[in-house]
Amino acid sequence: MIPVQLDIQGLYSYRERQSINFNQLTAAGLFGIFGAVGSGKSSILEGILLALYGSTERLSDRGEKNSMLNLQSDQLLINFTFHAGKNNSKTFLARYEAKRNKKDPEKVDPATHTFYEKSGSDWTPLELRAEDIIGMKKEHFKQTVIIPQGKFREFIDLTPGPRAEMMKELFGLERFDLSGKTGTLLREVKDEKIRLEAKIQTLEEYSSEQLSEKSELLEKIKTESDQVGKEVNDLDAQLRQLEKFQEKHASWIEFKRMRKELVEQKPQIDKQRLLHQEFITAKNHLRPIWNQINDLKKDREKFQVSITDCSRFEVEFEKEILQLEVEEKELKQKNQNRPQREGKIRDLKKVIEIKQLQEGLAQSQAHLETLKPSIDSLQETQSNLDSQSQNLDRELDSLPVADSSNLADLKSFQRQWKDLDEQIGHQQKLLKQFESEEKVVSQTLERLQSKIPSDFEKVEDWLQEQKKRISEVEKMRENALRNMGLHAHAHLLEDGKPCPLCGAAEHPNPLSAEKQEKEARQMDLRLSEEKNVMEDILHLIQQLKEQQLYLDNHRRNIQSKGQEKLQLDEKLSNVLNQVNQLGITDSSSLEEKIASLENSHQQRESILKAQQEIRKNWQANREKLDMEQAAFQQAQLKKETFSSQIQSKEKDLQDPTFCKVFFSRGVHEIDAAISKVEKDIENALKDWEGKVAHLQEVKTKQTTNQADLKNFKLQLEQADSKLSKLQSEFENLKTEHGFEDEARLIRLFEHSLDAEKVAKEIQQFDQRLALAESRISELEQEKEVVEFQEEQFLQSKAKFHLLKSAAEESRKRAALLEEEIKIIKEKLQEKLQLTQTKEKVEKRETYLRELERLFKGSGFVKYVSSIYLKELCNTANLRFMKLSKNSLSLEIDDDNTFWVIDYLNGGKRRLLKTLSGGQTFQASLCLALALAEKIKALNQADQSFFFLDEGFGALDRNALRVVFETLKSLRHENRIVGIISHVEELQQEIGVFAKVELDQEKGSQVSYSY
Repeated sequence: MIPVQLDIQGLYSYRERQSINFNQLTAAGLFGIFGAVGSGKSSILEGILLALYGSTERLSDRGEKNSMLNLQSDQLLINFTFHAGKNNSKTFLARYEAKRNKKDPEKVDPATHTFYEKSGSDWTPLELRAEDIIGMKKEHFKQTVIIPQGKFREFIDLTPGPRAEMMKELFGLERFDLSGKTGTLLREVKDEKIRLEAKIQTLEEYSSEQLSEKSELLEKIKTESDQVGKEVNDLDAQLRQLEKFQEKHASWIEFKRMRKELVEQKPQIDKQRLLHQEFITAKNHLRPIWNQINDLKKDREKFQVSITDCSRFEVEFEKEILQLEVEEKELKQKNQNRPQREGKIRDLKKVIEIKQLQEGLAQSQAHLETLKPSIDSLQETQSNLDSQSQNLDRELDSLPVADSSNLADLKSFQRQWKDLDEQIGHQQKLLKQFESEEKVVSQTLERLQSKIPSDFEKVEDWLQEQKKRISEVEKMRENALRNMGLHAHAHLLEDGKPCPLCGAAEHPNPLSAEKQEKEARQMDLRLSEEKNVMEDILHLIQQLKEQQLYLDNHRRNIQSKGQEKLQLDEKLSNVLNQVNQLGITDSSSLEEKIASLENSHQQRESILKAQQEIRKNWQANREKLDMEQAAFQQAQLKKETFSSQIQSKEKDLQDPTFCKVFFSRGVHEIDAAISKVEKDIENALKDWEGKVAHLQEVKTKQTTNQADLKNFKLQLEQADSKLSKLQSEFENLKTEHGFEDEARLIRLFEHSLDAEKVAKEIQQFDQRLALAESRISELEQEKEVVEFQEEQFLQSKAKFHLLKSAAEESRKRAALLEEEIKIIKEKLQEKLQLTQTKEKVEKRETYLRELERLFKGSGFVKYVSSIYLKELCNTANLRFMKLSKNSLSLEIDDDNTFWVIDYLNGGKRRLLKTLSGGQTFQASLCLALALAEKIKALNQADQSFFFLDEGFGALDRNALRVVFETLKSLRHENRIVGIISHVEELQQEIGVFAKVELDQEKGSQVSYSY
């Protein structure tokens, strides 16, 4: 994780919004954030933790947000932009916002905590949390990336269990927790073993002895089967030969039977053959002439009937033509009178038009009579509206004119009066609240100041004195430890020989080990007590500054609210002076004055509204009157038009006398008469045209009938001549073919004999008889066929089937045995494979049981964790030995407990807790840097970030210089280190830094060295 920018507003002493841009700070590799105690340096780390994890180091994330929020701010807002992910390639934004409750400022509403990822130029909301983005919990983040005050040596102080758990979570060592997986595999192996044992048990009945017995029995059955098979083959050859003779013998008997049946049928067939010959002769030679004679007779009868019909039609056509000519003449005469009838129709249509115009004239007259009263009424209404408008004008002139600006001023004064009263009351309430809070803060400040010993005027003097005491105790402790180191060489001292350290030849007072160890323990205890006092003093200084800041803020608020109240009082006085100048002494008089002016204004508005309504009605009535007068003029013009048109139509009548009688009739009656005449004219023309066409049609039919009569008479003569010739030819053919009896010949013509079928039956009979004679002669030439014995053949066949069944039974037994032997072999092979598999499973079970024992209780995870810790310890020693001038190194035992190897004391081990404060800081720094380096490698990042807010005040100048050189060397390792401190020596050594100063008015302000 690499920080980019942090925006803070409303957190602790950050009253106004401040932005810390880390780009130039991190570019330097080593940078600082400096400021006085209580200026807000550590709040930067608190802001980062709050933005990422929703809680700070000092306060929890629930129930204490009110203490985080600056007392003079209504909102707490933190925006933290940072790089994370593989190689820190992604950019994220963490946002934390909380606001005071509008109704109860002492309460803070629930905060909103969101994350975004940058996509191009946009920010995409995420459902992920900081643990997912950074890959660390808050506790581990505080131990490896951002180390707040008082937390720097926490990793060292952890007990082995929590330390191993931390390594497990940081480096994902849970993947080495294989106990559960091993247990699952062991259960699966046990189940597999039980399954294999069950299957092997089901195969116990199959053995090698059983296979040998079955194989011997199979060989015996195959030998017997071969002998029986040979006998079956020999007998089968004999049977096939006998079956051939059997078939021929059966054929010989069948052909003899067929010949006998055919001989019995021969007389009937000969009779059929004679009938077929006569039928064919009659059909081919006499039947065609006979058919022609019958056809001519039928045609002759048709010609006679047609001649009779045509003669009758000729008489009927003559009568019909005569009648049609008379009717056509009458219709023709009727159509010649058509022009006179059409002229009268035109006159009747004009009569209808005149009657319609007369109706329009009457309607126009009635409309005129209707409009006249309406116009008179509208004129009277117009006069009344004029009178009402004049009366309202006089009433309006009599009312006093109300000054609207005066009324508005009075209302403005009333509103200002009320608002200022409310604001003054609110300010008084706030003043009381601030004064009460000031009293509480003053009491708290007095209580804190009472903790300062009476020997010191200021707490700063007490702090300086305590630093001197700690320095003295540390020197005494270092001296005691040095003496302990020298004691390791005391056994080498010999009288008369020079000391290897100082060169003295005499050694009157050699060091006592027990005394030096006791003195060192006392110094450690005293140093711890003095440091605790130092921590209490620093905490007291911070509390005093916070309470003093709260007190100053409350006093400024009281002063500010008092000035605001004075300003409000002055504004209220100005308003009252202006109201008094108008002769108004109190608020009730002001309300009465406003009510009077509003009443006068309302009366005037009411009259103006009524006058506007009258004018609106006057205009509407005027428009309606104009419309009525225009309609009257239009009706008058329409009446004159109707009169003119009636006179014109009456002059156009051709027969006024004929039309006179129709003026008294209705239009429908005249229309009916016109329609009747028009229809009669139209029907007369159609009837005449139809009659002419019908007459022409009948004449055409008459001509056709005369031609048909002549043609039928000619065809009758031709048929009589041809019939005589055919009858003579038919008699000659009868005599020629021997058919003297004509009745017999006609029966042959009418016979239903199927000549083709009968001919085919006769042919088939002749063929079958010839075949039977031929086959009988052929079969009787073989002696075995004639002498064949069926009983002997059946005996041989029964013997063959018996032997064949025996052979088949032997084959079946052999096949069953072969299948059984095959199954036994398969089962034996399966049994062998299962046994081998079972041996492998048992071997695997043994291994898994051993692994289960090893992995039980997360033993493997602890083992891997110890490896990581040893690597971490080795990496930390590369720096720690340089810082301790090769006098100290770190070591971790099998229980994951840190030890120190003291090379000044013969390389003996001692607990890490025995180190001095400065040495503990150096060890913690080296371990923290090593841990950060491992996490950098784990996250595959090209850069890593490390923020330190701890411990530099406990180092002397030389140790501080060595630590600083170590931190500067990290820049060459592509590491970024941020330091938060108030130590002036560090400010002089670090060129790139941000400085935090506490402004009494604006709160914490951030500036930069560049």
